[in-house]
Amino acid sequence: MLQRFCLWKWLAVGIAIATILAGCLAQNDEDCKLARTGPPATIVPIDEESRNGTVLVDNMLIKGIAGGPDPTIELSLKDNVDYWVILDPISQRLYLNSTGRILDRDPPMSIQSIVVQVQCVNKKVGTIINHEVRIVVRDRNDNSPRFQQQRYHVAVNELTPVGTTIFTGFSGNNGATDIDDGPNGQIEYVIRYNPNDKTSNRTFDIPLTLSGAVVLRERLNYEEKTRYFVIVQANDRAQNLNERRTSTTTLTVDVLDGDDLGPMFLPCVLVNNTRDCRPLTYQASLPELTDPARVNPISVTPPIQAIDQDRNIQPPSDRPGILYSILVGTPEDYPQYFHMNLTTAVLTLLKPINRDLHQKFDLVIKAEQDNGHPLPAFANLHIEVLDENNQKPYFTRSTYEGFILESSPVGTTISDNQNLTSPLQIVVLDNDVEETRDPQLHLFLNDYSMFFTVTQSGITRYLTLLQPVDREVQQLYTFSMTASDGVQESVPVTVNILVIDANDNSPTFSNISYNVKIYTDMRPGEGVIKLTAVDADEGPNGQIVYEILAGDQGDFIINDRTGLITIAPGAVLSVGRSYALTVKASDSAPPAQRRSSITTVYIEVLPPNNQSPPRFPQLMYSLEVSEAMRIGAILLNLQAFDREGDPIRYLIQNGDPQQVFNLSQSSGLLALGRPLDRESTDRYILIVTASDGRPDGTSTATVNIVVTDVNDNGPVFDMFLPKNLSVQEEEANAFVGQVRATDPDAGVNGQVHYSLANFNNLFRITSNGSIYTAVKLNREVRDYYELTVEATDRAVDPRRSTLTLAIKVLDIDDNSPVFTNASYTVCVPENLPPGTVFLQIEAKDVDLGSDVNYRIRTQEALQYFALNKYTGELSLLKSLDYESFSDTEATFTFLVEAFDSKGTMPPGLATVTVRVKDMNDYSPVFSKKLYRGMVAPDAVKGTIITTVSAEDHDPPGTPASRVRYKVDVVQFPYSASIFDVDENSGRVVTRVNLNEEPSTVFKLVVIAYDDGDPVKFNTTTVEIAVLQPSVIPRFTQDEYRPPPVSESAPKGTVVAVVTAAALNQTIVYSIVSGNEEDVFAINNRTGVISVKKSLDYESVKSYDLRVQADSLQVVRSNLRVPSKSNTAKVFIEVKDENDHVPVFTKKLYIGGVSEDAKMFSSVLKVKADDKDTGNYSAMQYRLIIPPIKDGKEGFVIEAYTGLIKTAMLFKNMRRSYFKFQVIATDNYGKGLSSKAEVLVSVVNQLDMQVIVSNVPPTLVEQNKDQLIGILERYVQDQIPGATVVVESIGARRFGDGYSEEDYTKSDLMVYAIDPQTNRAIMRNELFKFLDGKLLDINKEFQPYLGQGGRILEIRTPDVVANVKKQAQAVGYTEGALLALAVIIILCCMPAILIVMVSYRQRQAECAKTARIQMALPAGKPASTAANNLYEELGDSTMRGYAQQEQQQLLRPSLLRPEELSMESGIDPGQEYYGQDYYSYEHGYELPQYGSRRRLLSPSGMYDEYGEVVVENDGGYYYSPHGSTAEEWARKKRIKLIVDPEYETSSTGEDSAPDSSQRNRLNNPNIQNNINGNIYIAQNGSVVRTRRVCLGNNLKVTSPVRLGKQFKKLDKLAVTHEENVPLNTLSKGTSSDKMNTRPCSVSFASSTIGAENIVTKPGGSKMKSTEEQESVVDNEDVKEPLESHSEHTQSDEEELWMGPWNNLHIPMTKL
Repeated sequence: MLQRFCLWKWLAVGIAIATILAGCLAQNDEDCKLARTGPPATIVPIDEESRNGTVLVDNMLIKGIAGGPDPTIELSLKDNVDYWVILDPISQRLYLNSTGRILDRDPPMSIQSIVVQVQCVNKKVGTIINHEVRIVVRDRNDNSPRFQQQRYHVAVNELTPVGTTIFTGFSGNNGATDIDDGPNGQIEYVIRYNPNDKTSNRTFDIPLTLSGAVVLRERLNYEEKTRYFVIVQANDRAQNLNERRTSTTTLTVDVLDGDDLGPMFLPCVLVNNTRDCRPLTYQASLPELTDPARVNPISVTPPIQAIDQDRNIQPPSDRPGILYSILVGTPEDYPQYFHMNLTTAVLTLLKPINRDLHQKFDLVIKAEQDNGHPLPAFANLHIEVLDENNQKPYFTRSTYEGFILESSPVGTTISDNQNLTSPLQIVVLDNDVEETRDPQLHLFLNDYSMFFTVTQSGITRYLTLLQPVDREVQQLYTFSMTASDGVQESVPVTVNILVIDANDNSPTFSNISYNVKIYTDMRPGEGVIKLTAVDADEGPNGQIVYEILAGDQGDFIINDRTGLITIAPGAVLSVGRSYALTVKASDSAPPAQRRSSITTVYIEVLPPNNQSPPRFPQLMYSLEVSEAMRIGAILLNLQAFDREGDPIRYLIQNGDPQQVFNLSQSSGLLALGRPLDRESTDRYILIVTASDGRPDGTSTATVNIVVTDVNDNGPVFDMFLPKNLSVQEEEANAFVGQVRATDPDAGVNGQVHYSLANFNNLFRITSNGSIYTAVKLNREVRDYYELTVEATDRAVDPRRSTLTLAIKVLDIDDNSPVFTNASYTVCVPENLPPGTVFLQIEAKDVDLGSDVNYRIRTQEALQYFALNKYTGELSLLKSLDYESFSDTEATFTFLVEAFDSKGTMPPGLATVTVRVKDMNDYSPVFSKKLYRGMVAPDAVKGTIITTVSAEDHDPPGTPASRVRYKVDVVQFPYSASIFDVDENSGRVVTRVNLNEEPSTVFKLVVIAYDDGDPVKFNTTTVEIAVLQPSVIPRFTQDEYRPPPVSESAPKGTVVAVVTAAALNQTIVYSIVSGNEEDVFAINNRTGVISVKKSLDYESVKSYDLRVQADSLQVVRSNLRVPSKSNTAKVFIEVKDENDHVPVFTKKLYIGGVSEDAKMFSSVLKVKADDKDTGNYSAMQYRLIIPPIKDGKEGFVIEAYTGLIKTAMLFKNMRRSYFKFQVIATDNYGKGLSSKAEVLVSVVNQLDMQVIVSNVPPTLVEQNKDQLIGILERYVQDQIPGATVVVESIGARRFGDGYSEEDYTKSDLMVYAIDPQTNRAIMRNELFKFLDGKLLDINKEFQPYLGQGGRILEIRTPDVVANVKKQAQAVGYTEGALLALAVIIILCCMPAILIVMVSYRQRQAECAKTARIQMALPAGKPASTAANNLYEELGDSTMRGYAQQEQQQLLRPSLLRPEELSMESGIDPGQEYYGQDYYSYEHGYELPQYGSRRRLLSPSGMYDEYGEVVVENDGGYYYSPHGSTAEEWARKKRIKLIVDPEYETSSTGEDSAPDSSQRNRLNNPNIQNNINGNIYIAQNGSVVRTRRVCLGNNLKVTSPVRLGKQFKKLDKLAVTHEENVPLNTLSKGTSSDKMNTRPCSVSFASSTIGAENIVTKPGGSKMKSTEEQESVVDNEDVKEPLESHSEHTQSDEEELWMGPWNNLHIPMTKL
């Protein structure tokens, strides 16, 4: 029992435990399930662009505990793509994770929903349940509609009716798209007002806003406006109107020209404010009785031409032609004389016109279109009938008188009166030409052609002066003038030109002075002497007035007209008295032109003489007497006077043996007794006596008579010379013969001039009478000439003689036989029998005695043809067969020649073309006896129904084989009225728009005929059935505009689907036009249009296809039935793709930048082109530049313009050029790329030239590119590939220092870059290249600089000229400077000796100091590293050198690091050699020894300033100075450790003792030898001192404060090196003095460089000779400490070598 009880007991316990376990398991099985009812998935919405951390699900409601000490479930996220969801497992909350991004429902992210799985793991039972969470992203209206194209285009014919839909390009995806969803993404279109095209919004409309179809609202007119810019706005349909977004595009509507205007004649001059042309008259002229073959076609001015005013009808094949005709005219019989070509308007003459019947024709010509347009144009045609050239030209006057002033300049026109008020008009006419028209005659002068010329054109001609004339040499010019029209010559007319005197001669006395004796008993009024002056001028210019200027003393007077000097009334004459009278002779010209001369009369007074002989007033008489003087004429009055009044007897004592002259014995009048003949005696010298009868009462006078010539003899030809002459033809300048004529007259009257009275254009005669041919004579034209030679003298009224010569032209063999026709064409029917003569040719030889023979030259023709040698008859050797010729035309062309059997000239040639005429043997034969066709009842005019075809078996290409078609209008006249057949193709078409009953059958008879001889024909019948409308398919749309297809679309891509329907019919589709290149294919059953060949947007941007739908029944009949409904247009636009890379305009761009250029100065502009369009051709540029300095880039580029600019300063940069790359990427930087090289050279003004031109700078700026291109071409002639760069364009600078400006002229400063050296071409070379070609450059500049614009000079820039000027000015003081230099050298010799002695001491000292320095600990690193410890002045930073080379670069004489540290105060343990400084680029020049460097101060170096103090422990400390730094001073100080042996100190440990333990450094007994150099390491923590040995006699009675000097260093940003005396300190007041070492301060300047200012011990300062730079806080610097010891000075002074002292490295170790 007990055992059973135990058994049951354990059984009950087991059951209880199992029950408990089952309950627990049931409870654990509910974990991970949802605690809610409903769908298993959790769906929540969220707005796009929600911020990060937004709660997505507040509680997942999953059963179980995920947190705490005993979690039952474990939650995690699964399928969390891109980790958009964050799960808090404890709170079962889901958050949005959008850190660094935006949740965007729209493309390109397109996150419309987020689906994650929340995975729950039951930790007790191990089951896993996934709960789906779907997060739906709701759209926000955050995107505006975006048009797929920037611009849209459509072309509309101006004849398009109002209400027509002209553009459907916004349909589908081709318009605007909005990536938003729902109403936010739905688009509607409206047209907005365009202020730049105010009529566009009323001309077009979009009535259906959702479709975007643009409809025409107003009629278009191409002639008024050809383009509209329609602004189309697309907006979405957001429910809130305020949230709607919009965008706009421009629809460009091009108006196409339609045929709405008629033709117009050209040229057209419009009537004001209209499009109508003014009436136009064409002009033509014809000689009377002219053979039409000579004048056809008639030349009309301007050429007759008419054009259609609708000039741009597209396609060009639709443009109508112009037909011309003569509408009406006067006289009415004009059709007998003229004909106008219907299509070319060429006017031809039908028969000769007799001017006696018709003098002119006035015709009206009409131009009309060949398409029946009812608006013709009209113009007038005036035809003038010219008289035959059978009349000689003639002058309207027989003689002409002209006048010219002798002082007239060359080019003066001869006047017709002496007042010179009007020109001499020479009118010459020709009866062959109307009096109102210029006869175009040639006028030539037979003499004096070197003095005068005549104008070359016009009815009225004028004579002008060719060279100056002198009246005193020749007063009258007489010559003859002849007019010629090229065939006829006029009768010569005489022209007399009188030279009018000008006052160009002064009066002249015969003697320079005269001597006269008078007596004291002479009475007042008694003559003393008569003076005579001669003036070659005439009129008032030759009338002489006399006056006594001086010396008369009131005793003499002169007659102002006769020149007689007499004794003045009241004069008292004294014996022995003498007078010197100055007499002036003046002409009577106006005062401004008056001329004069003077002479002196010496008068001596003698005692009275009662027996004096008679006296002649003059001792010498001179006169000229013309040989034509009449007998008895009084020549001279030789009356003498006798003081005693005795009678006087006159006699001719000598000189007149022939008694030619008579002298009155009583009166003294000399007269002509016999005729004079100059040719026998031309001079007489008469000795005349006057006697009062006393033995000594005779006096004599001489009369000099010159007989002047008159032209009383004419030239006389030598008759013994031959008059019958001959000359050979074809010789120019051949001697013909010679004539000789003589004239016994004197002067010009006896000078003989030869001229030709005729044939002046064929012969010429020289001054010696030799006659030559002027041109080659042609005997065949004329073989005999009667040449008239005229000899004239050169008198004012010349005499003439003529002689006629007979000249015969001798023949030579100089002509080949010439055929009457250059080519012969004859038509020979085939099958003619042999021997038939079908042509006779003829040739003539104009040479004498020629014998012309004929022969065939072409050898191949000898087997077919024979040519008679003597008659020229051409005959057949055998029959010709047309079919034997393989050419399209059966022709045989060969050469024949005619030659002179007796001559030597080459034969004459002619071409003979024999056309074999085909005989028409066959008639055309139709391929069918009956043709059938179908037509729609409403077919439009021109619809093709069927095609008939006939064949002719005559040889192809012959007229007999050419088949043409026409309709037989007799058998079926009604059918012939509505149907027609194309003449050439045989297409049967509708003649009119049909409106026939269905099921009607028409019969049409078509005739096929050929062009053979005779014409043969054949007929066939065409049955045409009118279909029922129900069987004709109808398209659903008249036009299809599918979305654009990409040019990269593969073959087979579906472009569009067209659909047509018909009742109970199977539809077959086809493309009937627009697919000539077979680019597209259409499925004939489905209407699917697809791509068949590759597309190229750059070649063809759009296609206009016409598709046709036919029923299968019609297609099976091989017919097509076009109608209005079964055809449609498909407009396919090709969409551009980015398939072309950008291409730079140059592979290498060369530019320059001035070293003075400012930041962001423009350097050059690059440009890349792309064959793509839109954004695919929009470039974004960027540069690839190696780092230049401090990681900076030296240049930047404007991303979208390609303009490269500077990004740094180039002043004093030793780098001479930069090379880098430019990258161009299309699609605004997102597409394809290409690159080019860029070279930029750094130049200065020393490399430049200034081109000075005489035009304003604005004009040069406008044409800069063209002008630089010209200059660049001339430079490249010397240096290939060189580039010329413009530095500046400005006003011309001139004056002293180029300080003045002239804006009417310009200065163009340029330089050139050599691509081989990458540097600027030297200025002198550039000058040579340009200055040597200045004339050529100016010629090429002319079109751009305008008339008169040119380069004035090429000069050096202003800065170069100023430097030269300064250098020249400096040269003036060379002597003084040389003397000063000698003085300085002499004074420095002792100093040099001292330096050499101290150098040895200093060297030993520094070596010892260096060993101690090596034992010192390294300095502390800088708290903040300096950016650039050293900076090269004038050099680029160096890159790319090894560390060893870098260290050596900064060591004078390659000092070891510790030596460098010792000498420079720089601790080698500190990081002063920054990588930035040593980042040199390969190719740069290394800085040379002596390069200027400066030690830069890092920012934040010194916060406060302080002083050196000594503490009780004897140590020296540096602590900040100032009240604000007291607290910091107690905490932070720097201890200066003093080395007694070497007197150096280094930075020790930091110490901060109590303030009570320190004393000021004003106790002189603390340290006796504390004098050293304070070095500032500029690392923010180290202050180092270096001691030097000083004397013990230095006394310092005041504390040494360094704060002021530290402040100085901070302001100047320099390294300051100062000696501070610290030894031998003594108590005293602030006035106690202290010895110090000079202070060496290095100043850094961005423009001038470092300057050194040294304060000498005496307190004086010495500045750099280059420039004195201001020092900050000069007052502080001026505190030198006086020196009392020479030993101190010598120990402290160091030798500083060159610019290295800017590094503060003493050169004591060299």
